Parts: sequence; structure tokens; C-alpha cells
Amino acid sequence: MASPSPSVPADDPSLEDALLVAERFGVDPAMGLSSEDAEQRFAKFGPNALRSAKPVPLWRRILAQFQDPLVYLLLGGAFVAGVAWAIEREESWPIDAVVILAVILLNAGLGFVQESKAADAVAALSRMTAVNASVLRCGERHRIPSTDLVPGDILLLEEGDAVGADARLLGATALKILEASLTGESEAVSKDARPLAAPVPLADRTSMVFKGTAVAQGSGRAVVTATGMKTEMGLIAKLIDEAVEEPTPLQREVARIGRMLGIAVIAIAIVVVTTILIVSPIKTMGDLVAVLLLGVSLAVAAVPEGLPAILSLVLALGVQRMAARNAVVKNLTSVETLGAATVICSDKTGTLTRSQMTIQRIATASGDSHISGVGYAPHGEVTTLDHEPVLESARAEHIVVLSGGSLAGNAALGQADDGAWEIQGDPTEAAFLVAERKLGLETRRKARFERVAEIPFSSDRKMMSSIERDLEHDGELIIVTKGAPDILIERCSHVRVGLAVLPFDEARRRHALADVERLSGEALRTLAVAYRPLPVGEEPEPDETLEQDLVFVGTVGIIDPPREEAAVAIAEARHAGIRVMMITGDHPRTAARIAAQLGIAAADAEALTGADLDALDEAGFAAAVRSTSVYARVAPIHKLRIVDALQADGDIVAMTGDGVNDAPALKAADIGVAMGITGTEVTKEAAKMILADDNFATIVAAVREGRAIFDNIRKFLRYLLSSNMGEVLTVFLGVVGASIIGLDGASGGGQLVVPLLATQILWINLVTDSGPALAMGVDPQTDAVMARPPRGKHDGAIDGLMWRGVVVLGLVMALATLLTIDILLPGGLIEGTSSLKEARTAGFTVLVFAQLFNSFNARSETVSAFKSLFANRWLWGAVALSALLQVAVVELPILNAAFNTVPLSPSHWLLCVAMASAVLWFAELRKIALRRSTRGRVNGLAAPAF
Repeated sequence: MASPSPSVPADDPSLEDALLVAERFGVDPAMGLSSEDAEQRFAKFGPNALRSAKPVPLWRRILAQFQDPLVYLLLGGAFVAGVAWAIEREESWPIDAVVILAVILLNAGLGFVQESKAADAVAALSRMTAVNASVLRCGERHRIPSTDLVPGDILLLEEGDAVGADARLLGATALKILEASLTGESEAVSKDARPLAAPVPLADRTSMVFKGTAVAQGSGRAVVTATGMKTEMGLIAKLIDEAVEEPTPLQREVARIGRMLGIAVIAIAIVVVTTILIVSPIKTMGDLVAVLLLGVSLAVAAVPEGLPAILSLVLALGVQRMAARNAVVKNLTSVETLGAATVICSDKTGTLTRSQMTIQRIATASGDSHISGVGYAPHGEVTTLDHEPVLESARAEHIVVLSGGSLAGNAALGQADDGAWEIQGDPTEAAFLVAERKLGLETRRKARFERVAEIPFSSDRKMMSSIERDLEHDGELIIVTKGAPDILIERCSHVRVGLAVLPFDEARRRHALADVERLSGEALRTLAVAYRPLPVGEEPEPDETLEQDLVFVGTVGIIDPPREEAAVAIAEARHAGIRVMMITGDHPRTAARIAAQLGIAAADAEALTGADLDALDEAGFAAAVRSTSVYARVAPIHKLRIVDALQADGDIVAMTGDGVNDAPALKAADIGVAMGITGTEVTKEAAKMILADDNFATIVAAVREGRAIFDNIRKFLRYLLSSNMGEVLTVFLGVVGASIIGLDGASGGGQLVVPLLATQILWINLVTDSGPALAMGVDPQTDAVMARPPRGKHDGAIDGLMWRGVVVLGLVMALATLLTIDILLPGGLIEGTSSLKEARTAGFTVLVFAQLFNSFNARSETVSAFKSLFANRWLWGAVALSALLQVAVVELPILNAAFNTVPLSPSHWLLCVAMASAVLWFAELRKIALRRSTRGRVNGLAAPAF
């Protein structure tokens, strides 16, 4: 008969007796569930799978590319231009409307292609955990998909297995679980079936195993307590699903610019049209249509319609440059976000460290020694702490420590096809193999010893032993033991000193314990090695009674070494005003030591733990986040709260990580940065950027690139807005001051006369707004981008100083244009002799050339245009092409008819170039004044009001 179907318990099963847990779940640990019972529970609880977010339909993903205020504005401009074309019908097709729509579609296409690379993070989590599991059903072992597991199943665990569900251990033999992807703990965690005395953080629940982790060593049997979204992995999936993605600073800025320009465009169009209607005679319907068309043209001219496409292209080029430097960006607007980061929250294991356990120190009777080299590549040497060669006596002890530690283990070390060194089994055991190879001992050990039996590791003894046959000494048996130093020392009666074995007296025992204390004080994980020859002629039963009267050899200090390049990158980040924080699931003492080595925190700084954070109220939590930069033994919810607290303080947060436990915080951060090599699939998909080389230094390079991209965005915004301001002011001032410059009498018939025609305004936008602006998007750095602090969260791309520059330079371009028209026209301030068409052509040309000169000004607010003048060959190419197109419009008869222009004489061309260059000289004088007034401060903060 089927046992009763349980409900998921509210209690923590890690605190309960294992048999009581099995009883509560209605299962016999010796038989497992029946097939009928398993089917009933599957029907009740559903598949052991994580809930995936519903995929966004294709049509909604496409539509999302058009949900931007600037795009709305351009769509309105295209509509008005289409209506104007329908009324006038001067061209065979609506050129203006088609160009604007083409720009919008190009921008949307770029964004869609780039963002289509991102996928649903929770769905990736499901794929990652879709494994097979061994269970006991009807008293027999079965291999089933982990999705078929149900609460109450008896899970059978062996080395190399992936854990298919959360489960309470019923029994364990030398069981170690790799939980780094879930908890951030870099070392394999020893497990046993004893209930815990009190609730503890996830990383310390030794009586439990969790979905998504892996068995590094040993075997075990457990009763499944949670499946699917009820597992700890499911809680993380829920956090990912609930995490709110904030718009990037650039998205907020573009939206603000779009709203601002929308208001400005409407105001400009109304003011200009109203002014013309007031000051100019409107005698015919044709005059009225001309005025309205001019208003539409000005509205389109005031909006840099190429901005969305140029912005997308500049960001896409930035994506390519960052990809070449191993930083793969999934979302275009995220390229710039990292440049605005004020805080980088970094995981420790695999990000700041190599995630490769390494023996760094050996302490024996002859003293301390240092082993160089990091990671699993067996390259290094053993020296004294003063980097001198070790004595022969010390070397003899090292041989026994490292070979003995390798014998008392089950890990394997080898090379992959690409030459990279990799391990199988427990990383700590592999550290002995690597160190042994550095001394060239592995071949000798393998040839000399043959394993006879093993006494597995247990959490009670905190050691494991191997019984080996010594083939060089007539097959004598020897027991080699590796374990916790304090316990192992108690089981030793002798000590190895060089080649001699001496009594382990009180003085030598105190010396050995002091070694352990010193290594532990340096945040090194310690393991000791001992051995004992067994009586000749016997093959004793392998049990713990043999682990007595041992010969103590020495203690090793093991560390997950920090990346050498990480310290340099952190120093550069701090120089750039960026705070670096370490948030890890590892041990607090280890986290504090690594943080001090890397320069994240002071040498005496302590790490806050998840338990410490839980004890704080909201105000205390916020204060702790402001003052503390190292966090250890934290859960995913803690990482998420830390990110939220930083963002609430106005910080722009970059969060790095590689484990599943990092994914919710990565999604919530302003920019999540996943590790490409060691990162899990879900982390990569939750992040906005992936480091292909797992190198923290790449983040700093990406920050530099992000800042440079933002500077370039400011450059082409400065250029586009000031150029468009020049067009608007030219028409407005030309209409208002028509009598001053002689325009009112130029027509000879009292008709409405404007300085520029609608087609000429649209041509100026086409020629000057695209090529030069795009070229500025790839402009080399003109300011020291890493020598200044990050900009504030609410600091816009366009500040007050830039707006003043936009208006002033636009005014200079407009005055130069109108003065040129005045010089050539009869009447006005300066008497001229040219026709209206000739004067208008010259003014039209001056405005085009003035904007081309302005492109060199716009490269910096304060740096002279003549500094690194030829650094950007693309800008020179774009300016040359635009200038040639303007010459063609003026000199080619076919284009004269289309744009109402006439050829100009050489003297007129010289006049146009000279008048257009006024904007360059004025800008240079303004930059000199800005540099003096700000005493060299970057970007003209606290600049004068012009």
C-alpha cells in the first residue's frame, strides 16, 4: 500500500533526526518509494524543474525597440513631413519622411539584433540542473531524470554525481560536495548525517545536500525534502524572476533628452511660425503653406534625427572594441553604464582568486618553507621564507609531506587537449598533487607505492588514511594519514626531523601547534600529514584503530590564490574614484585576508557575515554597506540587499560573479558582469556583460572604454545640438531681422523671404548630422578618462555648461550666416550687389561649413581643437565628404534646380570659408577662458556663464 503523500515541511530538516525526516515523508529508507507512490507524488508536486519565465513574443521584442521618446518625436516629424509633401507635391516621393523612417528602422534593427542574444536566465537555470539521478524505488536502484524526483525519494549519491534535489542525508561515507556555484564556498564541503544543533547559514548545513551541486568525493544516501521551486536553487530562481532591472543611465538620459527636445521643437515651431505670420505679409495660400512647411522643416532640423542611429552605431562599435578585449556586452546601452559605475561588487572565488586551491606553505620540524607558483599548473619551487634554497633535512621532510598527502587522497591531475592543467576530485587533495609535481616526486611515488586499502574521511575523525605497500622495501605496509592538524597531532607519538624519527616530546609538540596557529592566523587552510609503518607479515583490517602512534611530518597552508593582475586593476579602479567591494560565501577570515592582499580593505579590517547582516535593522544595514567593503558567508538574498542599499544611496553598481548564487544580484545591479570561463550558464544569461577571460582587470579596461564612449556621446551631442541650434537661430533671426540685413526687399514683390529654404535646411541635416557625428563616436580620448571620479547618477550627458555652449556656438553660426547674406545683398548693414539666390546660396554654404568646423570644436569642451588635430582620420574623411557634397549642391546644375542654388565665384567661396571659420576661432577663445577659470579642472566645472 502506498504511504501517505507528505506536504513540504515548514521545519528545517537539517535540525531533525534523519530517520524522523524519512518517517515524516512516509518512506522506508531501505526500500524507497513504490512506483505507485512516486506517480502520486509526481502528480501532486509536479516535475522537479524550475519555473521558466514566459518567453517574450517576437512582435513585442520588435515593438520595444520603438518605445523611446526620441523615436516618438521622429515618428511625429515623419508624419508632418509626409503631410507637407502631400500638400506641396514638389518631389515625386516624400524624401524627408522616408529618410527619417529609415533612420528609425536602422536604429531598431541594431537594437533588436544585439538584444536578441540575451535569453531567459531562469530557463538557463533549468537547463543547467537537468541531470539524471540514482534513486531507490521498490528496494531496487533506478537511474531516472532528476525532473522525475519527488519528495520522499531515497537519493543515492556517488562521486561525480550531480545532486538532483534538496535532500536530508541518511548516511554518508567520506562525502564531500562542491557547493561553490550555490554558496560561493571554494572548498568541497564535508557532509554527514548528524542533525545540526541550531539553524545555520546554507553553506554550513552539513546534514543537507542541495540541487545543482556536485559530489566531489565519497558516497551517501539521502531522503529528498524539496523539489522544483521549493529547493534552494528554486529560491534563487524566484529572486532572479523578481529582480527589477533598472534602466541604464544612458537610457534615462536619452529619454530625458527626447522629452526635452519634444517640448523645445513644439515651442520653436510655434514661435517661428507665429513670428513670421506677424512680421511678414501673408497674401496667398501658397505663402501660408510655405510658412507652415518652414515650421515643419525647422522642427525636423531642431531634432537630430540621426541621434538614435548614431547612438546605436557608436555603442555597437564600442561593443566590438570591448569584445576584442574579452568583455562581451549583451545590451548596447550597457556599454556606457560600466563607465558610470561608482561601485564594483565582486565575488571572490574565481573572480578575484583563481578558484584553484594551492599549497603555499609547508611547516615542518626544520622550519617554514614557501612554494611558489599558483593554480594547477605544476610550475614552481620550494624555498625558505627568505627565498633561499632549503636545507637537505627540510627537503627530506617536504618529500614525505607532499607525497604522503598525495597518497592519502583520491584526486587526479592531468592536462587537457589544449595543454591546460585540470583536476578531478577534491581541489584540496589536488593541491598536494600539484605541489608534489613541483618537487618532481610524482613519478617516484607512483613507482614505489601501491594502495592496499583506504580508511575514508569522516567528519568525526576529520582525517583520512591510505594503507600503501612500499615496493622498494620488500612490500612493507605503511599507513599515511592526512587531516586536521590539531586532531592528528594528538595521535602522533614521534616526529620526522630530516631523515630521523624522534620522540614527539612536549617542546616539539608545542612547536607543531604553533606552526598550525601561525598558518591559520594568515587565513591559510591547514592540513597535517603523518604516517606509520605497519607490523611486518600482517594485513590489518582498515579501521581507525590504525591511526595511532603516528609519526608527525608537518603541516601545509593552502589558499585559493588571488589573481596577480586583480590588485593592479583594483588600484586603478580606486584611482578612478570607484569603490571595490568583495561579497563572497567563503570563510570570513579568508575573505578578509584576500581583501587586504588585493587592496580592497585595510589589513586589520574584518568581514561582515550574513549572520551579522541579519542582526541589523534597515538603518544599520545601510550604514554597514556604506562603511564595510568585505562580506563573507552571505546568502543570495544578502547580495541582493547590498546591491539595493548601494543603489538607494545613489550608486551605480556593477556586480560580478560566477555562481548561481550571484545571478539575482547580477540581474538587479545596474550592470551584472559574469565570468565567461568559470561562470555558470544562468549567471551569464542574467548578466549584461560577460568577461571571456574571467579577468578582473578586464572590468577596469571596460570601465575605461565605457567612459570614453560616454565622452564621445557627449561630443556628438554637443556637435549635433549646437549645429541644429545654428539652423534654428538662422531662420528665426533672419525672419525677425529681415529688414536689418536686407532680406525684406530682396524679393522685389513684397513676398515672404526667409534666409534658408526648407529643402536647404533638410540638406544641411543630411550632410552634416550623420558622417561627422558618427566619426566623433569613435574619437580617441581627448581627456584623461580614468583620472576623474565617476559622474553622479543624476548628472546628465548634457549639463548647464554644454547647453550654454550649444546656444552660444549656435548663435555664432547663425550670425556668421546672416552676416554673409547681408554682405552680398543690396541694402542692410553692408551694401552688396548679389542676387537673393546668390546670397542665400552663400549663407547656406556658410552654415554647412560652420558646422563642419564645429565638428572639431565639439571634440572637447576645454581642449583646443588643434591638439591631436589629426588623431581621428574618420572625422577628416567625413568632413571632406560633406564639404564635397556641398560643393556639388552649389556647382552642379542638376542639384542647383533641386535646392534652389547657384554657382559661386572663387571670391565668394573664400568669403564663405572665412565666415564659417569664425565658429572655430570663437570656440578657441572660449576654451582658453574656460581653462583659466577652472584652473585645469576637467570638463569645465564651475565655469563662467558663457
